[in-house]
Amino acid sequence: MPAYLDNAATTRVCPQAARAALEALSGGFGNPSSGHAAGQAAAARLEEDRAVVARALGCRPEELTFTSCGTEGDNWCVRAAAEQGKRRGRHIITTAIEHAAVLEPVKALAAQGWEVTYLKPDKTGHISAAQAAAALRPDTVLVSVMLGHHELGTIQPVGEIARAVKAAGSPALIHTDAVQGFLKVPFTPAELGVDLLTVSGHKIGAPKGIGAQYIRAGLRLPPLILGGGQERALRSGTEPTAQSAALAAACGAWSPEHTARLEALKQYALEILPSVPGLEILSAGDAPHILSVSLPGYPSEMLVRDLSDRQVYVSSGSACHRGRPSHVLSALGLPKRTLTGALRVSFSPENTPADVDALRDGLLEITKTRICMK
Repeated sequence: MPAYLDNAATTRVCPQAARAALEALSGGFGNPSSGHAAGQAAAARLEEDRAVVARALGCRPEELTFTSCGTEGDNWCVRAAAEQGKRRGRHIITTAIEHAAVLEPVKALAAQGWEVTYLKPDKTGHISAAQAAAALRPDTVLVSVMLGHHELGTIQPVGEIARAVKAAGSPALIHTDAVQGFLKVPFTPAELGVDLLTVSGHKIGAPKGIGAQYIRAGLRLPPLILGGGQERALRSGTEPTAQSAALAAACGAWSPEHTARLEALKQYALEILPSVPGLEILSAGDAPHILSVSLPGYPSEMLVRDLSDRQVYVSSGSACHRGRPSHVLSALGLPKRTLTGALRVSFSPENTPADVDALRDGLLEITKTRICMK
């Protein structure tokens, strides 16, 4: 069996999610906007699924809007917050290590005249609440800081940042990309104190093409898509009932035992991977399922390819990089030789210690057969 250790990119669809999607596709296929019985049955199921996901997230069902993915949710939050707050100001605070789903829309706004402050991480990949507070200005309309980092596995102090922003009396909206933290790190939007929060299904055993957006009750966000008025007129379009059913099923299937398994696997990896000559742990991470390592002198794309030939699947960073150098690791100020050899290892509850052994053995073979580039 292949050792699939790239679960921060995507996960295998869990059996419960697959069954729920098939049931919705074959049996409950009505359009939730239709007035007949089949449509109303689909509408009822959609709201049941929304309630399940909301319960897993720790919010009210009416605060949750289904989206297609984390990228859509992040883009929506950045653009909507900017649109809503543009009469108050045109300043945004985010971090230098956000996902491209936040950085790219922020970059587009900067090209339109918005000012952006990028908080830089310390050498461990963490941002502090004091940094965010110091960057606040009277014209700040959005503070967006990721919760669980997709490359480093670090957990940012989003709750502390939110409290600091509110203590300063700032009306800025607070957004967090919680795609990697959802179900793996304990939190609720209320505990974090955020106004907007983004999650995605395919990181937790649901299929690609479904996500969810938390929008704090009372916050009137500009719509993402205009049309037939679905999703409380915030995101028009026929609802993806099969995907939402699968997301709810994946949420219901997750258990504390899953998180404990992830933690044990990561700890095992941290114990045995340093036996590979020259390997460095770049970030052990705070989240239970992600760690970053480097084999300096061995280009990461070559490592990914050679490991893949051995049926061991890892990545050189975010799947969205597509071979480009990681802006995240660059922001840590690491030596170029270390940067070029970086790998991300990420676990799912389906992984076993044998998968970690396969990764170590593959790296050992590569160091014996490949010439290290000085």
